[in-house]
Amino acid sequence: MAKENINADQLITSILSGIEDVKGKKINILDLRTIENTVCDYFIICEGSSNTQVNAIVSSIQKKVSKELKDHPWHVEGEDNAEWVLVDYVNVVVHVFQKHIRDYYDIEGLWGDAKTTTIETSY
Repeated sequence: MAKENINADQLITSILSGIEDVKGKKINILDLRTIENTVCDYFIICEGSSNTQVNAIVSSIQKKVSKELKDHPWHVEGEDNAEWVLVDYVNVVVHVFQKHIRDYYDIEGLWGDAKTTTIETSY
């Protein structure tokens, strides 16, 4: 059990680093572990200002996690239009949005019971 938590922590740290490397904005971590019937333990949600930046964030996450942890996403979807890209690492699912799509779907609102941690960025 402890090993799983360390891996989740390492994975989250690596994902956050990948997002920050290309200046992803408004980063939130939603801890879903106390909520029943969830598909994963954590959501990481962030946004980019364009489809180019959204794709850059997704690419940066994948490169960082691959390099640091030798891990690859189980599934990625949404890269074609890059308005909302989902990167699924099984226990941790990353949602990279453009702002208007994030506002529309309001994932944080839908998962209001989750413990939310906002990551402060310096840019």
